[in-house]
This record gives sequence, C-alpha cells and structure tokens, in this order.
Amino acid sequence: MHVVVCSITLFMPGVGSLKGKRHIIKSITQRIRSRANASVAETDFQDSWQRAEIGVAMVSSDKVMLDRQVNLIRGIVDDCGEAETVEFLVEYV
Repeated sequence: MHVVVCSITLFMPGVGSLKGKRHIIKSITQRIRSRANASVAETDFQDSWQRAEIGVAMVSSDKVMLDRQVNLIRGIVDDCGEAETVEFLVEYV
C-alpha cells in the first residue's frame, strides 16, 4: 500500500474578502476531488484573505498511479488563474 500526501500553499493577489477566497478554494478542491478522486481539505490560513493551504491525500496499491494523480493535481492547481502556487510539497508514506 502506498500513501501520498500533498501540501499546496496558494497566494491569491486579487482577493479582497474571505468570501472571495472561499469561492476560489471551493472551486479548486471540488475539481481535485472529482478528477483525482482524492481527499481534500483547506488546512491552514483560514482567516487570511490572500493565502490558503490545501491538503490532499490518496491511497493506492500502485505508486505509478499515484505519481500520475499528483501530476494531475499539480495541473489542476496551476490552471487556476486566480491563485498562484507558492509551494507544492509531496510526501510518500
């Protein structure tokens, strides 16, 4: 069994309220859930307007499949024009 955990830190320069931030984060997390079949949650900076951290976890018997899913998640996050990726950490357990 292989487990991968991703920690993604985002910066959203155009956001002026928590409501705007939540809209962007909800969109990203829903896309990750539906396309990568992963567990996703906002894990830090809940009270900050322009920063967010998203945690993603997946389990599989095939490490190659997890690598593909991590690349898919990276693409989903990079495709979001409203948020810039500050840090994308990947840890295999």
